[in-house]
Amino acid sequence: MPHSSMSRPITPGSGVGIERLQHLERAALDHNVPVEDVLLIAVNLYGITSDLDRNRARINLRLVRRPDVPWQVIVPLNRPASPFLLRGDELSLNGEVVAYVERIDADEAVGGYFRNNGRAATLNPNARSRCVGCGWCPNTLEAAADPRLQEEQGLDALLRALGEQHPHRSLAELTEVTVSTGCFEREEAAVDHLTALRPALERAGVAARIGFLTSVLRSDEAFTTIASQVSPFVLRLTVEHFTRREALMKETKASLLPEQMPDLLARARAAGLDTSYTYIAGIDPLEDLARRVNTLADKVSEFPNFQVFQAHTPVMQVMRTPGAEHLEYYLRARTAIEWAMAPTGLRPVGWECYRPLWYFTYAGEDLVDGPR
Repeated sequence: MPHSSMSRPITPGSGVGIERLQHLERAALDHNVPVEDVLLIAVNLYGITSDLDRNRARINLRLVRRPDVPWQVIVPLNRPASPFLLRGDELSLNGEVVAYVERIDADEAVGGYFRNNGRAATLNPNARSRCVGCGWCPNTLEAAADPRLQEEQGLDALLRALGEQHPHRSLAELTEVTVSTGCFEREEAAVDHLTALRPALERAGVAARIGFLTSVLRSDEAFTTIASQVSPFVLRLTVEHFTRREALMKETKASLLPEQMPDLLARARAAGLDTSYTYIAGIDPLEDLARRVNTLADKVSEFPNFQVFQAHTPVMQVMRTPGAEHLEYYLRARTAIEWAMAPTGLRPVGWECYRPLWYFTYAGEDLVDGPR
């Protein structure tokens, strides 16, 4: 990517304001992206003001300009400074309706839920709501409804409860089951859980690939065990950010240094595992983001999960890198990532991320079908 586009400082006044829809249209033209993508990125960044007594919520909406495609976003609903206002089912940008909301659910830390129209599921089997280690994580703001499972029978019960959520769908239809938790502090505990999960899924008639969000799996021995007893499997390394790791992250994550990440992912791939990682845009300066994403590009087999950083509290707001309070930072980050990932041929998968940088297009190519 041209250096000048990375080094130009982002300061208040130099970014694009979003007082009205035409400001989003101007930003879309400046960065050669659809205005619909800019609009959804802005909703994630600024949150929504409403009269609902909820800090965070899962919201299903359809844009006025593209009502054919439904989206789910997870955003704060108590942001009085946001230009987005929710009244009834109408989401407006300073008086102009831009989307219609179809459903609102509290973003609770529950034991499991479906994604991708019932073809994927996320499990929180180890008390995700009790994990309080990273300063930017909103889990401490969620209701604590998830279990801490310590035995194989607990996994069976969790899967039965998941199936009861949608009795008209069979768990056998699942193609991916993602384990999302921050509470496996040791590699051994994580491996033990995964080797128990595979037979539990088999008892439930599920042959899906298992995905695991973690940074505690690091040894060749762990990768070999998972390859032989858990595969198909994708390691989704919780990179999160590259700078200020010791200051903002708990030790089990911060102890993994950025320079160690390429080798870790390469060794996982060599063991026969699929690989990816999670990353929060808004904490690192753009130069660090671009440089490190480039070093990891050829080490992943799946497009990484790049998220917009949401500052849920005043303390979280100061964790942003300078300029990341403005929409333009995220549009530049989007372009920088596209440049770094271009040689891989990988593309974002919409259902895998609720706070993405891409919606309708990626690097100028359509990501979704046309109007239905």
